[in-house]
Parts: sequence; C-alpha cells; structure tokens
Amino acid sequence: MFQKITCFLIVLAGQACWSQSLDRSIFSGKVISNASDLEGIYVINAQTEETVMTNASGSFSILAKADDVLVFSSISFKEKRVLLKQEDFSNLNFSVNLTMIMYQLQEVVVKRYDNINAESLGVIPMGQKKYTSAERKLQTATALNATANGGTMAGGSISADPLLNFFSGRTAMLKKEVAVEKKEFFMRLLENMFSLDHFIDRLKIPADYVKGFEYYAIENDKFTVILNSKNKTSTEFLLGELAVKYKEMLASENK
Repeated sequence: MFQKITCFLIVLAGQACWSQSLDRSIFSGKVISNASDLEGIYVINAQTEETVMTNASGSFSILAKADDVLVFSSISFKEKRVLLKQEDFSNLNFSVNLTMIMYQLQEVVVKRYDNINAESLGVIPMGQKKYTSAERKLQTATALNATANGGTMAGGSISADPLLNFFSGRTAMLKKEVAVEKKEFFMRLLENMFSLDHFIDRLKIPADYVKGFEYYAIENDKFTVILNSKNKTSTEFLLGELAVKYKEMLASENK
C-alpha cells in the first residue's frame, strides 16, 4: 500500500512539472548595447528562477510565458527588468537595450600590494607564529578550570591563568590570531573559487589592485557568509556588487 501511495505522489509531481513546462515555451531574444562584450550577461525568469547567460553576440533563450518578468543583470550593466507581453513571443527581433556602468579614473597610480599581509596591517606582531588551532588556544586561554589550583569564586576553585592571560595581553593576541586565521581561510576560498583572470577580465579590476580588492571583499561580513556557503552564483553576484563599490572608491581617491 505504501509503495502504491509513493508511486502515486511521484506521478502527481511529475505531472505538475510537466504541466508547468507546457505552460511555458522557449523565448529567444538579444541584448544590445554600445559595449562590444555582451557575453555572460545573466537572464533570469523572476517567476521560475531559471537562469541562462547570453552568448558572445548577446543572444539568449529561456523558458517563459506572457506576464513573466525577465531580469537582466551584469556587473558591467545596469540591471533591467522586462515584463513579457504576448506579442513579444511573435517578435523575431526581440531585443533589450542595456546601459553600461561607466567608471572614470582621472589618474591611476599603480601601487603594488605584495607587501600587504596580516603582519604589515598590524593584525599580528612581526614574526608572530600563525597557529592553525587558534580558536582552540583562545578557548583554552580563557576557560575557567574548576579543578586547577588557583583563586576561588562562588565556592569553587578557578585557575589564575585566565586572569594572568587577560592582564598580560595574551588573550587579546589570541583573539587577533583567530581573526587572522579566518581571513586567511576566506582568502584561500576566494582565490580557489575565482581565477585571477576573473578579477581582471570579468570584474574589470586593474591587475595591481586585485589583491587589495580581495582584502576589501573579505572584510564584508555578508560576503564571507555567502562565500562560506560555497554557492558560486550567489558569491559571484555579491562580488560584482563589491567590485562596483571598490572601483568607485578608487575613482574618488584619485580625483
């Protein structure tokens, strides 16, 4: 009986997906702009969340129906939303004009960021050893040891080490090491997910500014949460938004 019910539910689910698919048809169109590079622009059906990307000529094909909203998104163009009408499906020359986002740098000063690291930023002292188990060490340094010899509190004995660690600054140092360990982890995750060419060619970050942009990105808490989820599409979207802000910041600094 259980098997029959399971099979019945599977058939119903299959029929629902099939009917939704029949409800929509392949819709083709083209993105146009003053830019020559029209490849890789996201085209998203806001109703079904299906996502496709344009080819080198800006063309795309996606399942859609009348009254669906198509979202066109790219780090190089302003986002645009288009409500599809019934007559659009018979238009063989359907096109969407996108506006480029322009970045103007009055003067570019080339700086190298090879020397930027946790030590040069003052996060940890020069020559400080980096621990792979920083969080464990921090927990050990600050934990109360009820069985160790030392002072007493509320009728129980505690170790004097946490107090000594606090006043000596060791606890603060270990907290910094935890922060450094997390940043190094996010840097490795980011560089493994995206190549150098992605930052230069796709995000249009000048080569000498890529490392600085990576540090800028991992300082954003929202971005590190998305990055840690390992969802490349969501990470790429947010990375594109951060790239826009970073380039605006560079432009204002060079005015």
